[in-house]
Amino acid sequence: MLIHERSASEPLSSELTSETVYQQRRDLLKAAGLFGTAAFFSPVLLAAPAAYSPAADRGNVPRYLRDKLRLRKAGNNPTGEPLTPFDVVSTYNNFYEFGLDKSDPAANAQAMRLEPWSVRIDGECRKPGTYTLEDVLKPHALEDRIYRFRCVEAWSMVVPWLGFSLADLVRRFEPTSKARFIEFTTLQDPQQMPGQRTRNLRWPYVEGLRMDEAMHPLALMAVGVYGRSLPPQNGAPLRLVVPWKYGFKSIKSIVRIRFTETAPQTTWATMAPEEYGFFANVNPAVDHPRWTQARERRLPATLFNPNWRDTLPFNGYASEVAGLYRGLNLKRYF
Repeated sequence: MLIHERSASEPLSSELTSETVYQQRRDLLKAAGLFGTAAFFSPVLLAAPAAYSPAADRGNVPRYLRDKLRLRKAGNNPTGEPLTPFDVVSTYNNFYEFGLDKSDPAANAQAMRLEPWSVRIDGECRKPGTYTLEDVLKPHALEDRIYRFRCVEAWSMVVPWLGFSLADLVRRFEPTSKARFIEFTTLQDPQQMPGQRTRNLRWPYVEGLRMDEAMHPLALMAVGVYGRSLPPQNGAPLRLVVPWKYGFKSIKSIVRIRFTETAPQTTWATMAPEEYGFFANVNPAVDHPRWTQARERRLPATLFNPNWRDTLPFNGYASEVAGLYRGLNLKRYF
């Protein structure tokens, strides 16, 4: 079992979970509404994700992933943190491939086929090819990582992900000296993903990182949450988690990883470059043009207790990652 020791930037035990009801970003989307539906939850204190139980997984979970999850052992949560409840993490989602409302992904993604699944690796690397998900996961031990998760819409969670280091994956495919960026692509399948039958976004969804960001120890390839496999609405079977960046950088349901010499043309930064930058680091000093980023709501919340709190630079991970951007004007290159 891998023990995750708490660093100074991880959430303090006083950080209770809460929720936002706004969906202002939908203004950019063709079928957007004015506001999201309010949800009513009570904060819950949880010790640690339980040991894996096959009964906890629902839907088409690949057998080899079930076996790998069984081998993972979850001890006591070394952070002692209150976590956003699983019912909130798994029902309050942005995954526009399945619809625009927060509840759409949980309702529309359950029939998504997760097996067989493959990931194409190409570009500036020495080991390109199309790999089954089993081959991708096989060498990597899974570990729990509790991270803050901050959406550009100004809501946040504390989530116990289950996964492995992105840097370890990158090293396996041996990027060349020309590889300065890494590009990720989401599955495109309009039959399974009804949102892709619209023109709300440019499909398939694409995101990317600089290579030094991808190699940072905090960057995670996640296959699970709360000690179980990822629900489809959370990006099953493989997603990225970059905790110091806004959530739209943490791309879901990955089918392609490409090493590039130039910066990828990422979806949101291409559609609305004045609103969504390539870096997308959490920065309370740089407001979205239509709302402040200085404050956020922590899920879950109620209308009577919205739990507004100050946003932390780099989502609270500044001591670990600020050095990656030394000398870069983070107000201009947001």
